[in-house]
Amino acid sequence: MAKIKVKNPVIELDGDEMTRIIWQFIKDKLILPYLDIDLKYYDLGIEHRDATDDQVTIDAAEAIKQYRVGVKCATITPDEARVAEFKLKKMWKSPNGTIRNIVGGTIFREPIICQNVPRLVPGWTAPIVIGRHAFGDQYRATDFVAPGPGKLTMTFTPKDGSKPIEFNVFDFPGGGVGMAMYNLDESIIGFARSSFNYGLQRGWPVYLSTKNTILKAYDGRFKDLFQEVFDKEFAAEFKKRGLTYEHRLIDDMVASAMKWSGNYVWACKNYDGDVQSDTVAQGFGSLGLMTSVLLTPDGKTVEAEAAHGTVTRHYRLHQQGKETSTNPIASIFAWTRGLYYRGEFDGTPEVTRFAQALEKVCIDTVEAGFMTKDLAILISPEQPWLTTTAFLDKLDANLKKAMG
Repeated sequence: MAKIKVKNPVIELDGDEMTRIIWQFIKDKLILPYLDIDLKYYDLGIEHRDATDDQVTIDAAEAIKQYRVGVKCATITPDEARVAEFKLKKMWKSPNGTIRNIVGGTIFREPIICQNVPRLVPGWTAPIVIGRHAFGDQYRATDFVAPGPGKLTMTFTPKDGSKPIEFNVFDFPGGGVGMAMYNLDESIIGFARSSFNYGLQRGWPVYLSTKNTILKAYDGRFKDLFQEVFDKEFAAEFKKRGLTYEHRLIDDMVASAMKWSGNYVWACKNYDGDVQSDTVAQGFGSLGLMTSVLLTPDGKTVEAEAAHGTVTRHYRLHQQGKETSTNPIASIFAWTRGLYYRGEFDGTPEVTRFAQALEKVCIDTVEAGFMTKDLAILISPEQPWLTTTAFLDKLDANLKKAMG
């Protein structure tokens, strides 16, 4: 068959360890045989990030802004052990955080539902979408270890030359830790618009969760700006559609989510969204079954990624020449969601249809009883499972049939 022409380039961001191995297979077997596509390649593997002083991550983010669609493999965010393992120059920040801060927007995470995968929360009968704010907070914080007794202060110096505002944060009697973090009105307003627009797109109510009772100024700002954007720009349309918006305390929202069935958008601050998206994915059956799409407030730029880690344990086995059974579905959906939006942006429905066909092949294959070990053990001890390679080969064969 003739390859489907992808009108504009897609930015490809490679990653680390087991997901990097899987990523290459997906590209070679499930993407390139079907699409005539210009992939702008950036290697975000930890060694190359270190070699370029992380400039490659910045360059990749700028390329996504230019071409409007990126697809990203899972990457390592190094801790002390990883710095030693790879002999890194420093403990580089999360590449995801760097990209989000440059591109802007909100990350929408949604479970990939296979009917034969049992849910740990049986009451969740419909999807829950986590809208994760993608700027600032802990991900751009300045944190440090206080070596001993001393005073921690915080100063804001206005640009207009007026008197600085000073805070005496804490008098350390001994060693400890400290942190300062920030966010921007503009980013919070964009987060609100993205979340409300997504709610309208899906026809679902929207909830924002914060802890404004404790962080009265910081989280209170999120609450106030969301309400302002809703009242001015969205309240009339929500009312017309019979939809609602509500702010809730994060602890109340977590409790409510456990008893509600789904079909709502839950807007979370950056770190809360990181945690709750994993809770939702696991509650629906598997951390490996989750889409993750970064969408700008105007809906015109997107980066799709695998929402899990680099599967280090399986990579260690792979290095020893042993077979693994690693679930590639979230990595495949990083490609398909990116391609879906590329097709939508370019007005090329055949590209969008290809993305949807590949997603359907993944779900149909699992529902037909062919899956990796992580899903098989959720179903029953007797459920047969396939190795990484065998499962990818099965998807390859099923896609050939679907596209034939």
